[in-house]
Amino acid sequence: MIEKPLLGASLYVPATHPDVGAIAAGEKLAALQSIIFCLEDAVSDAEFPRAFENMRAALRRLRRREGFWRFVRVRHPENMAMVLRLEGVEALDGFVLPKATQRNMDDYMRLLPADMPYWVMPTLETREVFQDVAMHAFAAYLEGAPWRQRIACLRIGGNDLLALLHMRRPRGRTAYETPLGSVIARLAGAFIPAGFALSAPVFEHLEDVQTLRREVQADLAHGLSGKSAVHPQQVAHIERLYRVPHADIEAAQRIVCADAPGVFALHRSMCEPATHRAWAVTVLAAARRFGCVEPHGTQHE
Repeated sequence: MIEKPLLGASLYVPATHPDVGAIAAGEKLAALQSIIFCLEDAVSDAEFPRAFENMRAALRRLRRREGFWRFVRVRHPENMAMVLRLEGVEALDGFVLPKATQRNMDDYMRLLPADMPYWVMPTLETREVFQDVAMHAFAAYLEGAPWRQRIACLRIGGNDLLALLHMRRPRGRTAYETPLGSVIARLAGAFIPAGFALSAPVFEHLEDVQTLRREVQADLAHGLSGKSAVHPQQVAHIERLYRVPHADIEAAQRIVCADAPGVFALHRSMCEPATHRAWAVTVLAAARRFGCVEPHGTQHE
């Protein structure tokens, strides 16, 4: 497998979208680098036949393109098997697996052809997510699975989790100002130490950019990397906040140096390579993907 993708803001596009073929081919919204075509929650049962035919037509137009990641969010393993039989499917980068649990992961993974390096992104959005023991068991199961290297990240299905609580996200509040805040913190503790990245939930209130920005900052503070977007305009707002302060890049570069001392001070902070190396590697990867923020506020790609 090649290096895992650092996806940033992944735009969800319902497969019912009239321009799904042009978007998939990069002819529309060409600046996007990560797209998830949804055949699941964004598509009603009545709409599914049309959505699947849209996806069939879109796949015929696909060609692999460096730095342009395309995934399909399927409904269930049988639906993934249907997609895998379509012409052009080899141009996809992988699949988003909804409502992932220990009960269904093998059903998904046995469908993937061994000769095609598809990535998968299981979504944490079932009632088990509220159970710490179940999530630590799931993390251990994934860590020991023979196909664990195919997991690009695990996505947190915020709206499904709120639905289980009979809630919808209130306006003007981040996910961390709802019962999801403590849930996300516990998921970070279960999955990130096991070697899995976590992607943050969608923010559905399109006009509230201020709260979106606060939420992305909280995502980053919880160690999450990547976020689902539901509108193209959200992508730039999210990825702008993923740019790394120049001081952090400088500290990270010093920390990963082979001849770095055991502890040193930089920018009035203690740097300790033994405990800060994982952070430093993450920072440098983010800087390569998203760019940096200079001290005076200008940003560089």
